[in-house]
Amino acid sequence: MIEARNLSIRAAGHAGRMLLRGVSLDLRAGEILAIVGPNGAGKSTLLRALAGELRPSSGTVTLAGRAAGDWPALDLARRRAVVSQRVALAFPMSAGEVAALGRLPWHGTPAAARAAEAVYASLARAGVAHLGGRAYGTLSGGEQQRVQVARALAQLDGAPGPVALLLDEPTSSLDAAHRAALLRSLRGLAERGAAVLAVLHDLNEAAFVADRVAILRDGGLLTTGTPDAVLRPTLMQDLYGTPFRSIPGGGLLPDFGAAL
Repeated sequence: MIEARNLSIRAAGHAGRMLLRGVSLDLRAGEILAIVGPNGAGKSTLLRALAGELRPSSGTVTLAGRAAGDWPALDLARRRAVVSQRVALAFPMSAGEVAALGRLPWHGTPAAARAAEAVYASLARAGVAHLGGRAYGTLSGGEQQRVQVARALAQLDGAPGPVALLLDEPTSSLDAAHRAALLRSLRGLAERGAAVLAVLHDLNEAAFVADRVAILRDGGLLTTGTPDAVLRPTLMQDLYGTPFRSIPGGGLLPDFGAAL
């Protein structure tokens, strides 16, 4: 559904460094693609470029066969949604009002008539329906993150054709139970035909939820493949510069070694 070909992005400024270098990648309908890699590898930059938020220095990004930059803003917003790491609000709003922001692209269309239904359904799917009346600013970081997921789900509700959901570290503020619930929800979305991309730091979460894993290093694409093929201790040691070991059940852990 989303294709990047030889995608490169240079940081702003006369001597800006290359944030991405020649990345070619596909995000397909009906799959979850996890993006992993060390801090500063270019993961968030890649997500924003695939979402159409960053203009490439060179290369192309297409959504459903159409250049991302050629999509009218409202049409693009009805086909892909983004959950960023941090979202700042300029005005006090309830959690339900934040989720309702996802329906703005549908204003003036027949789908606007079911806005309340779509918002409530999205809050329920994100496990925060009970927080709808709470002030967003009073919620914990994890609760706010789940409300943002609800906003994205509301945004895509009723879209014509396949949709894309791109999430930047969606589990970073969640406890273990809510991490598992969110990952199961993403798996359900993919099984219903959505194209889902998630930037993840937890390699075991990537192994659990992803159909494919793309590994970034220094702005370049190191490799892409199934979790079993690429999430190997030797490759992870080379990537992160620290030993890894396999654990029962197929997981990976860094070897913490002796205390300093």
